[in-house]
Parts: sequence; C-alpha cells; structure tokens
Amino acid sequence: MEEVKVALLEQKLEDLKPVIIKLDAAIEKLSEVNTTVSRMLAVHEERISKQEEIDSILFAKIDKLRDKMDLDHDNVLQRIRRLEQRVWISIGAVAMLSFVANNSSWVTKILTTQAEPPTMEWSKSS
Repeated sequence: MEEVKVALLEQKLEDLKPVIIKLDAAIEKLSEVNTTVSRMLAVHEERISKQEEIDSILFAKIDKLRDKMDLDHDNVLQRIRRLEQRVWISIGAVAMLSFVANNSSWVTKILTTQAEPPTMEWSKSS
C-alpha cells in the first residue's frame, strides 16, 4: 500500500511539474514587466521634471514680457498725451491768430491811442 501511495504522489508531482514551470515563466515575465514599468516611470518622471523647469522658465519670460509691454504702453500713453496737449495749444494759437487777423482794425484801435489834435478856442470877451 505504501508503494501505491508513493506512486500516486509521484504521479501527482509529475502532473504538477507543468503548472510549476508555467508559474515560474509567469513570475519571470512579471518581473520583466515590473522592470520595464519602473524604467518607463523613471523616464516619465524625468520628462515631467524637465517640463516643470521649462514651464517655470516660460512663465518667467512671460512675466518679463508683460512688464515690458506695460512700460511701453505707459510710455506711448504719455507721448500721446503730450501730443494732444501740443495739438490743443496749436489750435488755440491758430484761433487767436485768426481772431487777431480778422479784427486787426479793432485791435489796432485798442492798442494805439490817438490823441486829439490840440485846438485853440477863442473866447469873445471884449
């Protein structure tokens, strides 16, 4: 009977050998996949960190550009205001010259005083 038990156990071991071989192959493949995934994660992590560095550089450049544009905008506004001021002054000067030119006789009368010629009056007293 013991021989039968040993033979049965040997048969069961023989039947389990392909399963054990398949389990070993599956474990090897899983460890290869694990290694590959670890490498991929490392590469992706490196890419993400590089992208973050690039993003921070780009944001800094955008901030500098915005500051420069704000400064340029303010300068242009100041120049436009000065130009407007000069235009209004010029319009006022032209209006004044036009007024003076059109009313030159009136202005001349105001600016020059004409003295009445001296006259002698005779009185009749005798």
